[in-house]
Amino acid sequence: MRSDLCNRCGSCVGLSDGAIVMVDREGEYRPKLVKELSEEQAGRIWEACSGKYFDFPAYRELFYRNASHFHPYTGPYERIGIGYSTDPAIRANGASGGIISQILIYLLEKKMIRGVVTLRMNPDKPWLNEPVIATTREEVLDAAQSKYCISSVNELLPAIASFDGDLAYIGLPPQVQSIRKLQAINDPAVTRIKYIFGPFYGNTLHFSSVRSLLRTYHENDYTAIEKLYFRHGEWPGNMRIEMRGGRVIELKKFHANYLIPFHILKNSLYCTDLTNEFTDISGGDAWAPDYEERGMGYSILFTRTKTGNDLLQKMVDEGYISFGEITENEAITMHSHGYDLKKRGAFIRIRFRRLTGRSVPDYGYALKGFPLSRYLMEAMISFLFLVLGTTPARWFIGLFSPVFIGKWFEKARTFWKKSTYKIKRTNLT
Repeated sequence: MRSDLCNRCGSCVGLSDGAIVMVDREGEYRPKLVKELSEEQAGRIWEACSGKYFDFPAYRELFYRNASHFHPYTGPYERIGIGYSTDPAIRANGASGGIISQILIYLLEKKMIRGVVTLRMNPDKPWLNEPVIATTREEVLDAAQSKYCISSVNELLPAIASFDGDLAYIGLPPQVQSIRKLQAINDPAVTRIKYIFGPFYGNTLHFSSVRSLLRTYHENDYTAIEKLYFRHGEWPGNMRIEMRGGRVIELKKFHANYLIPFHILKNSLYCTDLTNEFTDISGGDAWAPDYEERGMGYSILFTRTKTGNDLLQKMVDEGYISFGEITENEAITMHSHGYDLKKRGAFIRIRFRRLTGRSVPDYGYALKGFPLSRYLMEAMISFLFLVLGTTPARWFIGLFSPVFIGKWFEKARTFWKKSTYKIKRTNLT
């Protein structure tokens, strides 16, 4: 709870019956023990925690034994493809192609579920996100799009356990992994969950990223935020903040990415799951020039279970989703930067961390055999994260216009990608 291994999934809070609470949501956003746990509660929470231990091979065998395909980077899957919701409103409202929102709405309206465990912006504190069980189309759409600040969806476990009816669950990989751990032991907290979906996962940011951005626009009161969007407008979208009094702050998504090295949640750097491998269906942006030039929004999808694959096919047959298959190599190439970050970089960072004598997560497997050049590249990246995450670095970057820094960051990122292209792509597929 007090280490870099805590991914803030919220399971410890949800299973503690009030003994653990989430504190400092605008700051460190950590679970805190406020009263003594019973031995039974502690054991149950430890079993559910995905931060210290999650055995990828064992849980693949348990949940995906009959999967048609497997790759160490992608995890198990049935099909991979590019698609989008055929409903223009749902597609435009989503972070990319709107497919996850479309699936959830379909399940609700066909009465295959009665609720959706998802994440929305808090109506009373619109600068913070909060987990909720959505039960209508409107509530699903209200919760659409990515939220790039820390979230703790599994705080909602008591409400999930007491819900009257089947549920679909949406979560990031560490949150999904905790749910799978609970399902593996038949914990009553998760018996209502019928489907599990989730987005791809690169990193999570502290709320300090929002505060920092506001300060560069000479706005010091984050409580004056009335609306906060991380992917507003036409794909790929803009970070948009609407302030009390009518002021609107807007920055291109790729420019807002400059906040990442300054405000990243350290646990993100040790997560090895890019594509949400333990879902029924997972999806992310289709990052390829062919799709980016068209605009509108396209999603890359993995169906991972027979349940997920059958559901997607049914929706395609009924005209709710447009979907075309691609190959495994095409999928890995499309997100090559992300796979390199998670399936190479994360394991190297874990080794660096182990050398310093600090505790490391155990995933039941490790990838290795990377060339020396990749280790040297990771040493440089880790050094930059270490330096840029300091208070002086955050203060210094706040002296400059976000538009200026964003443009510089995008150019620097392009240069970095080109200069490290060979290192990151060698033997990737």
